[in-house]
Amino acid sequence: MMRAFENRPDTVVVDEPFYAYYLQRTSVDHPGAAEVLAEGVTDWRQVVGSLRQPLSEGKSIFFQKQMALHLLPEIDRSWLADVTSCFLIREPRDVITSYIAQRPQVDLFDLGFVQQTELYRWMTRNTEQDPPVVDARDLQDHPRPVLEELCRQIGVPFDERMLGWPPGARETDGVWAPHWYAAVEKSTGFSAYRPRQEAVPEHLREIYEVCLDEHEKLYEHRIRP
Repeated sequence: MMRAFENRPDTVVVDEPFYAYYLQRTSVDHPGAAEVLAEGVTDWRQVVGSLRQPLSEGKSIFFQKQMALHLLPEIDRSWLADVTSCFLIREPRDVITSYIAQRPQVDLFDLGFVQQTELYRWMTRNTEQDPPVVDARDLQDHPRPVLEELCRQIGVPFDERMLGWPPGARETDGVWAPHWYAAVEKSTGFSAYRPRQEAVPEHLREIYEVCLDEHEKLYEHRIRP
């Protein structure tokens, strides 16, 4: 999704701006954590300020890729009323098996499903927004209709350039890209969904069941292709 919006000439992209704050606050051991902390902003108020800055000339869309788990409870959420929020969801088995390939030790709150559902509920209760929900599988299998409907709901024109982009890294990618973005850097567009072959390990089954329940709560609100 970040690549799709970044390929629009009218869009500026920022990649997980609260990541450094999250790592400093939680001391979670993530791949590349030292680099993230060294280069990122660890004051959440400063991050929020940067997300409210005016865009440069010729740009009209500010795509802010956020992770729900990075928005820790002490971060004031009032600024979210000033942005248009969208939620991207993904099947928990795919998330868990992908995550543990990079970081084998994981708990429920590392995965963000609980936080994502809570954040969606907060948005619907505390702002005038009814945030669009996009399922990753729908997006991969039906990119055009899903993106067209997403653009309609957020009030921006659809752009054909959202469907394809050149391969490779981007200057806007976070310093964590070498650990997490290998497939993204090889991509040139949305490929058909292929479920991961790995099974969820038995010791993570309970976590998986909780994530699945949270996923279903948002899945029912998804854009249908």
